Amino acid sequence: MNINLSGKTALVTGSAGGIGFAIAEGLARAGASVVLNGLTDDEVGQALAKLKDKVPAAQVTGVAANLGSAAGTATLLEAVPSVDILVNNVGIYGPQDFFETPDDVWTRFFDVNVMSGIRLARAYGLGMVAKGWGRILFISSESALNVPADMIHYGMTKTANLSVSRGLAKRLAGTGVTVNAILPGPTLSEGLQSLLKDEQAASGLPMDEVAAKFVAKNRPGSLLRRAASVDEVANLVVYAASPQASATTGAALRVDGGVVDTIA
Repeated sequence: MNINLSGKTALVTGSAGGIGFAIAEGLARAGASVVLNGLTDDEVGQALAKLKDKVPAAQVTGVAANLGSAAGTATLLEAVPSVDILVNNVGIYGPQDFFETPDDVWTRFFDVNVMSGIRLARAYGLGMVAKGWGRILFISSESALNVPADMIHYGMTKTANLSVSRGLAKRLAGTGVTVNAILPGPTLSEGLQSLLKDEQAASGLPMDEVAAKFVAKNRPGSLLRRAASVDEVANLVVYAASPQASATTGAALRVDGGVVDTIA
């Protein structure tokens, strides 16, 4: 299969690192013009340099904007008025007990993880419809289905991603614009590596082995028996963004390593 995204403009939110950067790289390798996004000019600048080094022929730009607010979203929309592919990847996470999670934390997680994607899909979606082609992707999580007891506020936002994605796919039925959600499982991104760095230092084991032990302990139902790489997640996103995925819409596409215990 030869995925060719030449002539398409793709925006990947929260793409200065981690899964978002891997998605941006994958889209750039497929020929798309890619817009990176991060919180600061310095962060975006470093990501741009890194991507251009990895993919010298890439057509890539970047916009620093905090998408957890309407004002930050407006900054991005002013710089990038239209796209063909929207990957709503930006998100925050972190464990916190339900009874110790105040209102402002719930609101912040909802604003960043849910409203960022809603605002951008609302802004770009009709432009895609007018062109008769578009891809809108929400990066959800297996935590949308396996809501973690220590991150209920996070799981809630990822379940909301599924609801918005499915509903928007129905709203855009027959337009040539597909809408899907991607559900990664434990992934060896910078975030997980940071979480495990003390354990790795104490054990002296390679990070991938430490991550595999983390998966065995915290996601014992994993069929993969290890953390996925960011590239493995990105591969599914690039396919879902491609012309070849034209019959896939309204779907929750799992790249969770079999963590979710269901045959559907």
